[in-house]
Amino acid sequence: MVNLELLRTHLESERERLTREVEQLAANVRSTDEQREGSPFGKREEEASETSELETRLALEKRIKDKLAKVTSALAKFDQGTYGLCEICGQPIDPERLEALPEATLCLKCKASQSENAKGK
Repeated sequence: MVNLELLRTHLESERERLTREVEQLAANVRSTDEQREGSPFGKREEEASETSELETRLALEKRIKDKLAKVTSALAKFDQGTYGLCEICGQPIDPERLEALPEATLCLKCKASQSENAKGK
């Protein structure tokens, strides 16, 4: 039997952690007015490096925000009384799956079917 209160506590802690990460990423963004040190290879290398850093930061920020949205949605389902039910078939999600991935929205059968459809099979 899965301990729903423990899962809820875990989700709440995860939401707080992810929120702090998003805030830290925002705080670490360089100000556009900040002075940059010149590169010995010129402005192109500096711009390429900045573009690469920005792409990496944006990808990380997107992953964190996506996870935060899933965790927040799972917590809302607790309030609605629908936590642990598959969004496609409405059947209970396996407790072991919820313990491994508390923000899971699909049972394994529906998730596998969704993955197959995404692959074009």
